Amino acid sequence: MNQSQNISNQAGQAKGQAEEKASGMMDQMSNAAQSAKESCQGAGQQMKDKAQGAADSVKDAVGANKN
Repeated sequence: MNQSQNISNQAGQAKGQAEEKASGMMDQMSNAAQSAKESCQGAGQQMKDKAQGAADSVKDAVGANKN
């Protein structure tokens, strides 16, 4: 193998490693985004539940809750 082929081979290996690393980083970012989305959805559901509970308490206090 001559020097030109060796350099070309090394460049190909470096490119492959860079692509693999970029792919791994994209997977990590995707996982972090999914986790943040799920966390926000959970927080939103908790807020909704608390607001519903507060509304029910007010209805109970004024006798408007017909459940």
